[in-house]
Amino acid sequence: MSAEIVTCPNCKQRNRVPAAAPGKPVCGSCKEPLPWIAHADDRTFGDVADRAAVPVLVDLWATWCGPCRMVSPALERVATDLAGVVKLVKVDVDQAPAVARRFDVRAVPTLILMRDGKTIARQSGAASAPTLRRWVEQTLASA
Repeated sequence: MSAEIVTCPNCKQRNRVPAAAPGKPVCGSCKEPLPWIAHADDRTFGDVADRAAVPVLVDLWATWCGPCRMVSPALERVATDLAGVVKLVKVDVDQAPAVARRFDVRAVPTLILMRDGKTIARQSGAASAPTLRRWVEQTLASA
């Protein structure tokens, strides 16, 4: 399974963050929570998303989708702002048709919020980072 290189928002140290791991990623230097952004496909989704130790925000997107490209930086901002609270998992629906079927994706981007492998909320379409953060925080508070 792959790992992403993530720059710590606190101390700017570069860290290797695996797509799937127990616990929550923290900076090797300052020990602050790191944004957890991973990619998954049909083969890896179970390990990366279903068994995550934190709630997961799944971004079901496609390379040909303009709104998907627009919302991606907003989602990464939310993952950074909520480091240690939520994990962002990006799934290209063209590369992961079984995941797209599992969530009955009819439009992209579709965002799924999961806890313990179960869907707790979903929405379609692009939104700003503050709107997405509010949606995630309110959903997690009430779920």
